[in-house]
Amino acid sequence: MNAHGFMCIGIAGTTLLAAETELLARGVRNVILFARNYQHAAQLTQLTAAIRKAAGANVLISVDQEGGRVLRFCGAPFPEQPSARLLGEQGVHAVAQWTRDTALALRACGVNMNLAPILDVDSNAKNPVIGDRSFSHDANVVAHLGVACVRAMQECGVAACGKHFPGHGDTDMDSHFDLPKLPHALARLEQLEFIPFRAAIQAGIAAIMSAHVVFEAIDSEVPGTLSAKVITGLLRNALGFDGLILTDDLEMKAVADQFEIGDAAVRAVEAGCDTLLVCKNLPVQHKVIEGLARAIASGRISQERLAQSQRRLDVVLNTHAII
Repeated sequence: MNAHGFMCIGIAGTTLLAAETELLARGVRNVILFARNYQHAAQLTQLTAAIRKAAGANVLISVDQEGGRVLRFCGAPFPEQPSARLLGEQGVHAVAQWTRDTALALRACGVNMNLAPILDVDSNAKNPVIGDRSFSHDANVVAHLGVACVRAMQECGVAACGKHFPGHGDTDMDSHFDLPKLPHALARLEQLEFIPFRAAIQAGIAAIMSAHVVFEAIDSEVPGTLSAKVITGLLRNALGFDGLILTDDLEMKAVADQFEIGDAAVRAVEAGCDTLLVCKNLPVQHKVIEGLARAIASGRISQERLAQSQRRLDVVLNTHAII
């Protein structure tokens, strides 16, 4: 694994640019797609095939296909869906059926990871970014429906990625634009925020995404994405998760306005993250790769650390391979 192997890149349009093809050829094995990359199912299938051809290897191609206001691919063969909240109110069978229909459509078009379900508990009415993306105000309901979503998705060959650990549901800021801070003690996280994540981990979820939120009682210095106390101490050690850990987009202002992007990437790897999302700007992607490459060359990121992330990525790639 080289610096490129930590990357999950967004691409600019509906076909690959030469510079994007080069990144894949040099070792990028994760791509995230958005509405800007989608016209119709045939075009999407051609794009995902081109991504795999450029890489010359198995690739994890992901999308935020949550439903409701976060639905990147619209129109047949992708089922329409109300918000997670409204779908969840229809019951666990409705959640599982929509998830299966969505996963089968994604896989048929070459997409093998869905950045869902939301495992945040909607515990703050002033939250501008989670709200009805969460299944419920009740952590146990979020856990029950989240597990149904995870199982249905992965049974159809699409990796699930729960988000946003350790919990974005109680913030009153959007980490796309600000750096939220929460004072919750570990005991509170155990009693509320951790409940859906624990359940999803026990159900065998493939991946979990970090939150760009400062949990002041755990680590007051940096957002969770960059904190070894949060990623390794809580998610790896306390909750026992040994799957793939993705960062939320490092271009979001909660990180990008606070840290130089190359340094943020290295801090995320040191914290325990395996895959770093840089969803939009090619120059920023190159800065992240350069920062990681320097850290690997200096030994700041060890060969053992590289091997850990490579192993976790390989498990997900091999389990959900599309050849």
